[in-house]
Amino acid sequence: MKSTRLAALTFAFYLLHQDFWLWREARPLVFGSLPVGLVYHVLYSVAAAALLFALVRGAWPSHLEEE
Repeated sequence: MKSTRLAALTFAFYLLHQDFWLWREARPLVFGSLPVGLVYHVLYSVAAAALLFALVRGAWPSHLEEE
């Protein structure tokens, strides 16, 4: 069940990476100078790092850690 949920979350992140809704518009500017697409990708990168952390914690094979 956990691996199915992580796989679904990974697929959702793949779909969210294709941000076609921000391709043609640089406005609105965030903090006065950052285009909204850049801010989206910064937040996406932080969320992707959290997803990778969850994948390592939840889906890493335990037999690889045995000596």
